[in-house]
Amino acid sequence: MITSKDNDKIKYLLKLHTKKYRDQFNAFLVFGDHQIEEANKNGYSLDLYTSNPNKKGELISEALMKLVSLTETPMDSLGIAKKKEEATYSKRILMLDGIQDPGNMGTLIRSAIGFGFNTIISSLDSVDYYHERSIRATQGNLFYANLVKAPLKERIQALKFLGYKVYVTSLKKSKDIKTISPSEKCVVVLGNEGSGVSQAIIDMADELVRIKTNDIESLNVAMAGTIIMYEWQV
Repeated sequence: MITSKDNDKIKYLLKLHTKKYRDQFNAFLVFGDHQIEEANKNGYSLDLYTSNPNKKGELISEALMKLVSLTETPMDSLGIAKKKEEATYSKRILMLDGIQDPGNMGTLIRSAIGFGFNTIISSLDSVDYYHERSIRATQGNLFYANLVKAPLKERIQALKFLGYKVYVTSLKKSKDIKTISPSEKCVVVLGNEGSGVSQAIIDMADELVRIKTNDIESLNVAMAGTIIMYEWQV
C-alpha cells in the first residue's frame, strides 16, 4: 500500500489536476466506479488506484485518496486515462467558442452525446474538457465523445469544404430555431457565458439562430445548447 504523499506515483496523480500536466502527459483522471466503467466500455485503458482492498488497482491509503480526489467525500477508486486521438466527424457537431465554466462544459458534452452531436470542437481559450468538474458533469458521456480542441476559424473553413452548414447563436439579426430545418451536416456554435460568440465566428455563419424566450434576454449557455441539440437531434 502507498501511504506517502512523496511517492512518485502520488505526485504524478496530483499533477494531473493541472491542465499544463494533463496536456504534457496527454492523460487525465477518472474518479469512481461509474466513470471507470464507462471509460472501459469505450476502449480506454486505465491505470487504476484504490483505497478499497477488495477492488482492482494499486492500493493507496484513504488519506491519500482524499488528497488526490480534492473532495471531502472521495470515491474509493480512480484511474489514469490517456486522451484519445481525434476521430471522424459526426454529422452533427457542437462547437464552443470561449466556454469558461467547467460545469457548463460538462453539461454540454452530456447533452451533445444524448442528442447525436458526438463531435465537440472547442476553441483554444475554452475550459479544458478534462477539468475534474467537467468530467463529473458529463456523467460518463465524455468517453463517448470525439473531443477536439482547435482554432475555430480554420475548422469552420474545413467543415464548410466538407459540406457542413454553420449555425451560430446570436441575439441580433437571428432566426428562431423553430423556423429552421438544419442541413444534414450541421455545426451549432455556442459562445462565451458573458459575451457570446466572437464577431469573427459570427461573420462565418451560414445562419444566425436564437431560442425564442419570454421576458428574458438569454438562457444559460448549457441550457440553450441542450434545447437546440434536442430540437435538431439526428
